Amino acid sequence: MDTGGTAGPRSGAVRWIPVRSGESGAEVFRSADGALHRKRVATDRSASLAAERDRLRWLSGTGIPGPDVIDWSEGDGGAELTMTTVPGVPADILIAGQLWDAWTSIAEAVRGLHEVPTATCPFSHDVVDLVEIARAVVRRGAVNPEFLRPEDRMVAPSELLARLELQLEVRMEQQSADAVVCHGDLCLPNLIVDPDAGSLSGFIDVGRLGVGDPHVDLTLLLATARETWSDDVEAARAEAELERHYGPALDHDRMRFYLALDPLTWG
Repeated sequence: MDTGGTAGPRSGAVRWIPVRSGESGAEVFRSADGALHRKRVATDRSASLAAERDRLRWLSGTGIPGPDVIDWSEGDGGAELTMTTVPGVPADILIAGQLWDAWTSIAEAVRGLHEVPTATCPFSHDVVDLVEIARAVVRRGAVNPEFLRPEDRMVAPSELLARLELQLEVRMEQQSADAVVCHGDLCLPNLIVDPDAGSLSGFIDVGRLGVGDPHVDLTLLLATARETWSDDVEAARAEAELERHYGPALDHDRMRFYLALDPLTWG
């Protein structure tokens, strides 16, 4: 597996250019012509990349925009996933005005994803599973303090988790009542936008996609958008517009729960 190799029998000879190493541990490459992207992981992360492959294949049949799987390879050295490039730029690099221009399109695209019938989705993003993942991360001492909210960084991760566990039964009931097909990691870098058209081109990094509470997505979307709109007035305006184009009013209590839980699930 080298960067000058081929993507597989269906993609022909491709010259690969390194793009970045993601927080997931994957190396990411772009083809020289920009048409393809490739992710590469070590053997211990092959299962997580296979999960993304399976979700992309399922998503392509729903009409929700995202990459198409081109090739998959797995061996002793790890695994590689080759997919088409979603045209545009990650939403986190947009300036405030550009993000605002695309905000309606983003809200409507999220609504479209959440309107996919849950019965058709074979994947789960269940709050019980998320808490179990958090337990494992906390046990390993693997919580990254940079992911935590500033007010949580002086609190032991075990204490943060204990507080969330007290709410689990309520969150399970809410999820059962409102379940949707979630992206699972709906932060701005995972939204690809055409800045000229002011529209969402597609969703990427869907390895956590599955049926769960819609506030999993809405929480991360607004929290990461707040990094672009740091002004309270603009942030409040963005939330109001999201509610207007998405649908039901947001549950801020649920959002606080998922905002605290998410950082404990990465490690």
